Amino acid sequence: MSVRIDITGLRPERIAVVPSPLAELGMALHALSEPGHHPGLQGWATGVTARLDPHLADRMCEADFLWRTTFSDLFMPYAGIPGRDTLPGAGLAEELDLLDRLSDEQFVDAALEFTCALPYGTGGVSALTDASVRRRALELAAARGPRQLRFGERLLADPPRIREWLRRFALDCDEAFFAQIWARVRHQLAADARHKTELLRRKGLAEALAAVSAAVTLDEAAGQIVVDKLGESRSSTGDGGLLLVPTSLGRPHLLVLHRYGWQPVLHYPAGSPEPDAPTSVEQLTLRMTALSHPVRMRICRHLARSAYTTGELAQAHGMTAPEISRHLGVLKKAGLLTTRRRGRYVLHQLDVTVVARLGSDFLEGILR
Repeated sequence: MSVRIDITGLRPERIAVVPSPLAELGMALHALSEPGHHPGLQGWATGVTARLDPHLADRMCEADFLWRTTFSDLFMPYAGIPGRDTLPGAGLAEELDLLDRLSDEQFVDAALEFTCALPYGTGGVSALTDASVRRRALELAAARGPRQLRFGERLLADPPRIREWLRRFALDCDEAFFAQIWARVRHQLAADARHKTELLRRKGLAEALAAVSAAVTLDEAAGQIVVDKLGESRSSTGDGGLLLVPTSLGRPHLLVLHRYGWQPVLHYPAGSPEPDAPTSVEQLTLRMTALSHPVRMRICRHLARSAYTTGELAQAHGMTAPEISRHLGVLKKAGLLTTRRRGRYVLHQLDVTVVARLGSDFLEGILR
């Protein structure tokens, strides 16, 4: 499973690495709404929440579905500007001006993504212009909850009013807490952007992507960027460019903006490298599947305590050696076993370090 970005014909000068204050605000709002996704930021989130003005806190809850699950593409408006080559602004106000350059249809479709889960990766008729799509959007919003329904009704009735609400909310967040955060992290993000840009210039896109994350690779033969994520999606740079946007608050998320007709964006955690290369979705699936079989679970109970030969396991479980070998093969392919030879015997043992990491690997995989 992966998100693939077709970069056929993409010229090197159309690839840019640029920090985005509005995207960082979106990630800050996400971390405040879902501190469990970001254990390293829980102290910061608690401190900010405790100091928030109650009125601003209420407004933050009013439309938190725009940033709670992940965050809306509205926080990357430059990707939707016609021409697909606009860069993020230097400051928050400048990026909010870019938000105003989106058409009403673009704004509404992006805002409805988490309100009612309308199609994302394909083009279609806007809920602003088609009565049946509008009706379906409100039905889906109602199923998600009363706040989503109220927001959807206001959005479809008066998009400029919601634009103004979002601008005012962003500026109030900036005054309350974000300006302080941005002053602290913008130099780090700028340094990361310079480093990745230098890698692009000196060593090429493959090296720059490897520095972004081990989960991002370049398939040069296919002319695609492949992002290892739990899902299947496709996008294309087409006649536009590609943006790499670093974030200091994003780990473990690796986000890919692949909205139909928009410029693709990789929004990646900057700063210290990943402590370990992330487990691929394929490897994680193999491990979860291997451990789901009751016989293999019982075999693992033995192998967690000591090393055993195939014959010993066959005797312990009342099975034939070939049957045990097949189960051991599944566990070994999943990377859950270690083996060593002792004379003419091969001893198998459970790699308890890998098994102990499964929970965190699973969580990182689904949040990536």
